[in-house]
Amino acid sequence: VYACWKAGAAVAHLHMRDDEGKGTMDKDRFAKTVELLRANHPDCDVILNMTTSGALNATDETRQIHLEQLRPEMGSYDCGSMNWLHTSLFINSPAFLEQLGRNMQEWGVKPEIEAFDPGMIYNAQYYLKKGVLKGPLHFQFCMGCANGIAGSMKNLVFMKETMEAACPGSTWSCFGVGHSAMTMLYGAVALGGHIRVGMEDNVMYSKGKLADSNVQFVDRARRVIEEFG
Repeated sequence: VYACWKAGAAVAHLHMRDDEGKGTMDKDRFAKTVELLRANHPDCDVILNMTTSGALNATDETRQIHLEQLRPEMGSYDCGSMNWLHTSLFINSPAFLEQLGRNMQEWGVKPEIEAFDPGMIYNAQYYLKKGVLKGPLHFQFCMGCANGIAGSMKNLVFMKETMEAACPGSTWSCFGVGHSAMTMLYGAVALGGHIRVGMEDNVMYSKGKLADSNVQFVDRARRVIEEFG
């Protein structure tokens, strides 16, 4: 996280792994990560954005308890349910989304509204009108995920225009999974959005070359912004 911040990252999106390398929502691991970062790097003012969907077997409680205890600046808010990677279900029930949205307001955590398709943008509009979410909203367009919208420029423009019509005044970022990563990087810069990069979304730095670290992706994104932004 510190190395990415030094390379130019403003936000760090945090997931945890257990001793076997599997995703976990263990609140103690989130706490230890924050403790190590703050103790070793007091100069680091990176915005911490903690996932609420880091394990498929997580409960509604374990998906939120670390937010309540640690009060990070941001937390992910996946605004709908979907099939996941053609193998499982990613469930974000209406009851959970209402509870999570209201809790985030109480805890002072800014929702990162992850939208995997246009319907999730309209879902956010509904919760905004209902008071579950509070504007201005911040969206993360998740492009190119299996069972979600494909990562093309045409689709990115459509997602941006849908957001502007449904939730005017919102800010946005995007990422592209796999082969769509570079298209979405340049697309975000061209359309005036923010960029998310990293090994959660893409492990290949270039064709046939595995990435060494998240820092590589941040450094490249910064160079693109400096050149074209």
